[in-house]
Amino acid sequence: MLTIDGSFGEGGGQVLRSALALSLCMQRPFRIYRIRQARRRPGLQPQHLAAVRAAALVGGAEIEGAEPGSTELLFRPHRVVSGTFHFGVETAGSTALILQTVLPALLTAPTPSHILLEGGTHNPQAPSFDFLARAFLPVLARMGPRVLAYLERPGFYPAGGGRVRVEVQPAQRLAALDLYQRGAVQAIRARVMLAHLPEHIAERESRTLREALALAATAVEQAHVDARGPGNAVMVEVQSEHITEVFSAIGTRGVAAEAVAREAAAEATRYLRAGVPVGEFLADQLLLPLALAGAGSFITLTPSRHFLTHREVVRRFLDTDIRCQELAPDCWRVDVG
Repeated sequence: MLTIDGSFGEGGGQVLRSALALSLCMQRPFRIYRIRQARRRPGLQPQHLAAVRAAALVGGAEIEGAEPGSTELLFRPHRVVSGTFHFGVETAGSTALILQTVLPALLTAPTPSHILLEGGTHNPQAPSFDFLARAFLPVLARMGPRVLAYLERPGFYPAGGGRVRVEVQPAQRLAALDLYQRGAVQAIRARVMLAHLPEHIAERESRTLREALALAATAVEQAHVDARGPGNAVMVEVQSEHITEVFSAIGTRGVAAEAVAREAAAEATRYLRAGVPVGEFLADQLLLPLALAGAGSFITLTPSRHFLTHREVVRRFLDTDIRCQELAPDCWRVDVG
């Protein structure tokens, strides 16, 4: 049985989620200890338990240690089952991170799957719904599977209550993918999402985005949405000839609206200056599918610690070479296989 130290690398929940996803795909049991050792509250929190239970349901797995605060878990998958699933996350836990855990195994399952996810849809330090739907899933479709995501209701911290439906049309196998060129930038758009908060927040964020990215007023949309509780998110979409990227920032209590908008604008600006096709967070999401395909490559920004941690977990499960080579400042090539 594979044994994993959950404290290595960035020492957070990604080690656990990556291990669960790969265990399902490879039908390989594992034991993980010192879970989230580097975090202020180590061990399994509600969001991580939701990922474990979702993976156990999809993989017909036996689990030991799936309790709040547990720092050790044993996971034995038996067989991936596709179908209709309903996964809920307490409070505003990220629905995207639950999907990240179970989706790889469903991409090549025998039959389609339909998933209802409830919880947070726009969370700090997690992929936003907009990133998944507009950036990641379209690229994933080039590898064979067709995955569509629909936002029925947004969910923000701490109330949660978001609803996302996902339809997975699997492929027999994942095809290799190479992403070397971004191509000409065709459009840059921004969206400010606001729920149960004063109008001036959206106005200030919109103004900051227009100034930081030299956008016309018509390129910035303000969307007032219905949610269980108050919330705010800023998204910048860069549509290029060969790929679309999305950069998100989530408003939090005590952080000025201008700072939220500048965060999203700064990520987009870094991406545009580097001239690469794949952004930092898209690189995280693409690594596992490419490893499962056994081949692929892309040009991206300097690999983050999160990416490097993810890479090491993949290496533990798969006999696949993953090489990172610096081509220029903030421009790296990643080769898989």
